[in-house]
Amino acid sequence: MSRIKDLNPSVKVTFVPVSLDDFDSVRAAASTIDASISKLDILINNAGIMAIKDFTTNKNGIEIQFATNHLGHFLFTKLLMPKILAAGPGTRIINLTSLGHKISPVRFEDYNFKNGAEYDDWSGYGQAKTANVLFSLSLANKLRDHGIFSYSVHPGMIFGTGLGTHINDIEASLASCVAVALRNTGHPFPLDSEQPKTLEQGITTTLVAALDPRIEAQSGMYMRDAQCERTYDYAESPEGAERLWKISEDLVGEKFDI
Repeated sequence: MSRIKDLNPSVKVTFVPVSLDDFDSVRAAASTIDASISKLDILINNAGIMAIKDFTTNKNGIEIQFATNHLGHFLFTKLLMPKILAAGPGTRIINLTSLGHKISPVRFEDYNFKNGAEYDDWSGYGQAKTANVLFSLSLANKLRDHGIFSYSVHPGMIFGTGLGTHINDIEASLASCVAVALRNTGHPFPLDSEQPKTLEQGITTTLVAALDPRIEAQSGMYMRDAQCERTYDYAESPEGAERLWKISEDLVGEKFDI
């Protein structure tokens, strides 16, 4: 909790607009932030989109959910890494995922769904959310010697955030995840395990991941309901995490060495 005590209430907060699917926009935002700080104690990669009905790509031709929910954060974190390293031991990187990672693994051989021919909205979302989990695992492994921690966080089912903007009938759409997940993972989507949370309840796990000293030894874990927990093998694979890292470097056009 020392990080909270160190915060200066007089510090000016600056909001920097960014379109995460646009890598030029990500670079511009990171440059603005980098120029305004000497170190970065906690990075929470939180923004995202969900269940885009029609196959859509960013200007680089990459499926929009994978580009926005994972690659934008991957690049943003890479560009701010010098300031993260400057903050030193105890620094944390949090990547917001969701239970949606249980809909699909990362399609390493075909992340673009055969250019849309095999696309469905929930598989696209599931792939991106699994990428968030694997990205945190990679960061934890690569930053362990620096004493820097990373976690992936499922905040819960929270209505009213705007995440479901692209869905007309949220209940019917979520129900369709059961069959999609079964096809992709061999497991039905555990929708019945979720109870809606308020915004206040939803922030809890993120704050635990960012601040609780008791979870330091569990860096790299997936978190749900303020606890670290195991998940599907494909989202815990160090080999998969490293493979995703290499693909991500290729897609954003930058090496991410730590």
